[in-house]
Amino acid sequence: MATSQEKVCSGSVNERTSQFYRTKELPERFENPSLFRGYDRKPQHPMYTTESSKYGSRAPTVHTVPLCFHATSQKFSQELGRSGMPRNYSLNTSMDKHYI
Repeated sequence: MATSQEKVCSGSVNERTSQFYRTKELPERFENPSLFRGYDRKPQHPMYTTESSKYGSRAPTVHTVPLCFHATSQKFSQELGRSGMPRNYSLNTSMDKHYI
């Protein structure tokens, strides 16, 4: 049986973030967090459970997703993909390893 707090935070499939908060140009994954998948609870040994893993195991709700989204330019990655990784032409000063 779900607790009262779980009932409040569970969220409906039709809830959108913009119904509760003032948003501007949010991607669909933030506008409709019920579309997120992959939050099934994996069995974990209690000794290794952390607060971060407890927080991360909960699916997002309209109250926990970001209200604004500022995309980063992909210019550097696109240029690196065209030209490849830079080659290291520096002087090697380490000693050779002799394998016996």
